[in-house]
Amino acid sequence: MAGYCRCVTLSSDMRDLTHTIVTGLPVYPGDPAVSVTDACTIGDDGAAVSHVSFGSHTGTHVDAPSHTVAGGRTLAEVSLEELVGDALILRIDAAPRQKITAVDLDIEGSVPRIVALATGWDRYFGTPEYLEHPFLSRDAAELLWERGMRVLAVDTFSPDATPTSDFAVHEVVLGGDGLIVENLTGLTGLGPSARMAFYPLKLGAVDGAPVRAIAH
Repeated sequence: MAGYCRCVTLSSDMRDLTHTIVTGLPVYPGDPAVSVTDACTIGDDGAAVSHVSFGSHTGTHVDAPSHTVAGGRTLAEVSLEELVGDALILRIDAAPRQKITAVDLDIEGSVPRIVALATGWDRYFGTPEYLEHPFLSRDAAELLWERGMRVLAVDTFSPDATPTSDFAVHEVVLGGDGLIVENLTGLTGLGPSARMAFYPLKLGAVDGAPVRAIAH
């Protein structure tokens, strides 16, 4: 399981914040399982081809508004420019299943369009403890939105509790036509700010897609 959550150093000033997609990768409860198998081999077929099967919210991925909003924008309507920019990294030292409030965020003034919450919970990815991650309260999400955030990025399964029937943070962010990036890794290794880019698979009019997440 430890191999899922390593943060690959690409260069002295660029870091990969993406979980590797492999067979058995942990998924949100109820989502499709992940499978990567050999479809063709060099020995039998002259070329190697892998068969890859997974859901649109596998691993490190972006949620489009249509994920929880009827009639919301699909990924086909999200521009790459929305997923690239300067980011504020908020380090949050939280307990299991702690609800992080607006007071806990301790922010003043405006924030960049991209805000990433670094809880360090990615260290539990692939273990039962990962489901016990801290999560944001509605008032915390509303505060960030009011201050200018339009992309919320987290190193957990979700900015809401897992599992839950109350998707308050999704309602605030996706309901406001914003975006959510989930299951990042390595955020705690960054400083208070970074340039971030989340490049999704070009899947068309879908509700989300795995991304390659980069910071520098």
